Amino acid sequence: MKTVRVGSRDSKLAVIQAQMVIDAIKNFDSSIKTELVTMKTTGDKILDKTLDTIGGKGLFVKELDEALQNGDVDITVHSYKDMPMEINAELPVVAVSEREDGRDVLILPVTEGDKSKPLGCSSKRRTLQLKELGFDNIEPLRGNVITRLEKLDNGEYRGITLAAAGIKRLGLENRISRYFTVEEIMPAACQGIIAVQARKGEQTNYLANFHSIRSKFISDAERAFVAALDGGCSSPVAAYAYFEGEKLVLKGLYVNEEKNISIKGTESGRAEDAVKMGILLAKRLKGEVC
Repeated sequence: MKTVRVGSRDSKLAVIQAQMVIDAIKNFDSSIKTELVTMKTTGDKILDKTLDTIGGKGLFVKELDEALQNGDVDITVHSYKDMPMEINAELPVVAVSEREDGRDVLILPVTEGDKSKPLGCSSKRRTLQLKELGFDNIEPLRGNVITRLEKLDNGEYRGITLAAAGIKRLGLENRISRYFTVEEIMPAACQGIIAVQARKGEQTNYLANFHSIRSKFISDAERAFVAALDGGCSSPVAAYAYFEGEKLVLKGLYVNEEKNISIKGTESGRAEDAVKMGILLAKRLKGEVC
């Protein structure tokens, strides 16, 4: 009898997302046994520094990649937005989920907050766009979603910004005070999408019920845009793709902090040209093509 060992970070949200994959596997074939293997990543352990100062998004996948390479697990589950742009060719992404709500949200304390406290924010991307909306006194905030909510409710912040997807998957939608439109705050590439990795050449047909072809095109376009801008964890770059009928539309945000440049643009075309669209939009916003 086949057993699939599923690797995941050990946070509550990560486990919920891994369980979504496990449920899809069981729906595909109820005879397949599954085993959840959780671990703390370096990114989960170092919480007193911002990601750009300690190595970027790769710190959230390092231990999981090693477990996959060593054969300790058969697949690994990630929030796609937390994965680095360069992925080990021996550990390809073999399935992506339907996108949950891609927007960012504002969450306020459960009781009246101290307005003099800072607004907690985990990324330059959000910080830059929040300032354009008139928010000020913004300070970095690290930790998993539950940890951030605890810091908020303990009075350390007057409010915090998070991805809607994680809040909804945790069943905490009632905590959301404001949804920011994608025009107000453009999301991180692949925000709301779950990615599954496996070893190259391994049979993963059991993920058929989980994989979304449309999300694959969407994520390819967004990641191609970010990669073409060389946008890592420390960059405020953002991307959001969606379908209008059969047409794929990609919105992108390019920021050059040294030159004080912030430009948004849109590209659209066939889904099959998702990667080309991402690269073209990046080049256009950088002024490399007209």
